[in-house]
Amino acid sequence: MTPSPLRVRWLGRVAFRDAHALQSALHARSGGDHLLLLEHPSVYTLGARGALAHVLAPVGELDGELVRTNRGGDVTWHGPGQLVGYPVLSVPAAPGVTAAHVHAVEQVLIDALSDLGLPGCTRSPGFPGVWVGGRKVAAVGVRITRGRSMHGFALNVAPDLTRFAAIVACGLAGKEVTSLAAEGVDVTMRRVVDAVAARAVARWGREGVERQDVAWRSSTPGVAALSGRDGTGPTDEPVDTPVPVAAQGVAVRLLGRLAGAGVDAGAGLALDRRKPEWLRAKTDLGPAFRSLRRDLRERSLVTVCEEAGCPNISECWAAGTATFMINGSRCTRACGFCLVDTRHPEALDAGEPGRVAEAVAAMGLEHAVITAVARDDLPDGGAAAFAACVEAVRARCPGTAVEVLIPDCKGDPAALDSIFAARPEVVNHNLETVARLQRAVRPSASYARSLAVLARAKAAGLTTKSGLIVGMGESEPEVLGALADLRAVGVDIVTLGQYLRPTAAHLPVARWWHPDEFAALATAGAAMGFAHVQASPLTRSSYHARDAAGAATAIVPA
Repeated sequence: MTPSPLRVRWLGRVAFRDAHALQSALHARSGGDHLLLLEHPSVYTLGARGALAHVLAPVGELDGELVRTNRGGDVTWHGPGQLVGYPVLSVPAAPGVTAAHVHAVEQVLIDALSDLGLPGCTRSPGFPGVWVGGRKVAAVGVRITRGRSMHGFALNVAPDLTRFAAIVACGLAGKEVTSLAAEGVDVTMRRVVDAVAARAVARWGREGVERQDVAWRSSTPGVAALSGRDGTGPTDEPVDTPVPVAAQGVAVRLLGRLAGAGVDAGAGLALDRRKPEWLRAKTDLGPAFRSLRRDLRERSLVTVCEEAGCPNISECWAAGTATFMINGSRCTRACGFCLVDTRHPEALDAGEPGRVAEAVAAMGLEHAVITAVARDDLPDGGAAAFAACVEAVRARCPGTAVEVLIPDCKGDPAALDSIFAARPEVVNHNLETVARLQRAVRPSASYARSLAVLARAKAAGLTTKSGLIVGMGESEPEVLGALADLRAVGVDIVTLGQYLRPTAAHLPVARWWHPDEFAALATAGAAMGFAHVQASPLTRSSYHARDAAGAATAIVPA
């Protein structure tokens, strides 16, 4: 068996519900060890046996929601300026295993704090966590079941300590909470993450380490680090820097985010660079293509094939297949790779699900794919329309399998559950790119949130699918790491294809990936246990979707 490294992920700012869904999925599988490092937006969490009486302020007046969770310990607060770590590890069964694991987590923090310039940190017998001079600098609360650990620690770097005034922190009345900053240690979150990661690897990385980070603040000259408007953390803007030829026309904001992710936009391929032979899709505008286009126009239906400029449109339409795009043709997000219209969205069309079902029937589809633009303007992110389309197709064409390619619906569990309750045969949600490039490629999304969406779908008992596009500045090890993350949350089907720059305003192409490299990725994906890997330069999310779904249903679900 190939050794499995400790996979360390710095994920930036992540909603508690998304982080919990992600670590729950990692915990449920035995696919290796993980250390998730992140910050939470302001939230109060209460352990399984925690006392509600230790929440001193009225729940409605707390700065953040109060969440009951299944870890040990009592009540605590998480928020910006606090490093949260979730070691999801295989823990050998032994007497006192939970106490031993807590001891190990504490030691990782004690050692890291010493490295950072805060010596003298200790344990306090009977009170889990890390203490300095009688003040608590880090809380520890874990859960171990079925030989796997989850939850972990919260280390106060430089948070607003007044947030703890609303609770009896960890149920310990009269005990003071402190932070690195309060103890006179001025250190960046990045340095703290590096120190903790190094000590964690020394303790748990027996078979090596594989680390990936969502982009940090830029250290590139001429690039300023600013607060991200999407609330996921810092982004970068160029300051009075010349625009290289390959990046001319690209939005200034995108250029800044690329620089922040360590990508030199000027080194990319020019828009007029001739494509290699393997990227030249064949065109077939014959009778079958024209008939399908006419049928879609008559029903006032939109396809992602057209809106996103898919290179396979001729092949798929000539074969009588198309991916329906619902909820209008205008997206509320502006991803750096996508051609879809981003003007103000229009009102939903209540008759659309019925027309989609009619088109599926007219085309005689055995496998229908339905996607949508992101609709962050809607309370449910457009989830209800997905459920309505699945139900309409089932009513009109009972034998047709339905695959949905969904946005993240902002991670809202109720919205996602409404889609899952319709029981589509396949739930697809694309990760799109590696962790480092997320903020450059799709700034309104989140690497952790996308993994959490897929984790929730798998927990609902559905076949799951995701995809990556390459050629935007990622490395092969990063792609393999992203594939490992997808497999770790139970994804069954994965697609990998080459990024093709739609216009000069979009992200430059960093390089063309050769067909042999795609073949190697497919081999690696198969070795990871995916039921089906579709990897080629022209592969897109819905390419050969029916064959992929058939391969997934032919095996025991993950």
